[in-house]
Amino acid sequence: MKSGLLRSAGLRHLVLVAMAVVVALPLYLAVVAASHRPQALLGHFPLLPGGMLLDNLRSVLEKGLPGTIPVWRMLLNSFIMALGITIGKLFISILSAYAVVYFRFPMRMAAFWLIFFTLMMPIEVRFFPTYQVTANLQLLNSYSGLILPLIASATATFLFRQFFMTLPRSLTDAARIDGAGPIRFFLDMVLPLSRTNIAALFVLVFVYGWNQYLWPLLTTTDAGYTTVVMGMQGMINAGAAFALPRWDLIMATALLALLPPVIVVLLMQHWFVKGLTDSDK
Repeated sequence: MKSGLLRSAGLRHLVLVAMAVVVALPLYLAVVAASHRPQALLGHFPLLPGGMLLDNLRSVLEKGLPGTIPVWRMLLNSFIMALGITIGKLFISILSAYAVVYFRFPMRMAAFWLIFFTLMMPIEVRFFPTYQVTANLQLLNSYSGLILPLIASATATFLFRQFFMTLPRSLTDAARIDGAGPIRFFLDMVLPLSRTNIAALFVLVFVYGWNQYLWPLLTTTDAGYTTVVMGMQGMINAGAAFALPRWDLIMATALLALLPPVIVVLLMQHWFVKGLTDSDK
């Protein structure tokens, strides 16, 4: 019996280790490619990291590739866009859900179902009309044009609405007896109870905003607003102009692009997991 349990536990660990290796292998290959000279990447791909990693990281950060802006500027653009989208989505979503749950106004449920139905609509379907509105408002080639069209979130609104509906009715009655108005009830009761949900959604929405490729590609023609995900495609094209493909610099850029989302996840890991799993709020 005991030996059977040990074999079962050993098999589970073996499967987990194999899955971890599969997930980590592309990252390891990127580190290896970013740590060698371009000549070393021709022919047989090296299996161990080289000694050029820091030099390549410094080169793309400060200079980029010919025809591209430095990677530090791409990272800054991506950070501004991702943070703006995250704050905007959370702000609008939590207020929308609060209004739908706690206020009684005509067409309240129609408004909720209208928001809910947009969950079924692929974002690519909305790109053309959204682009037209953005162009008419003269927001192309600006941070406002990158951020504002993407700050509405039906998913976040739906999740906040479902959480607010789990809060006991007695909480609202107690706040009303104490003389708390809607704003005080929201700030003193609802918002503190929602902090784990906010943290979980912050991580998810930040990664969503950071990985945006198609929308920045449509709305920006000024190289000064190039994001790092969009800029990597330009670096691949620029690398083709060299006698040797510069996959060492492109992989170094990919590693730098990976760092901010990883840092956000690590910093908010505790709240992120608690927001997804905690049912006792």
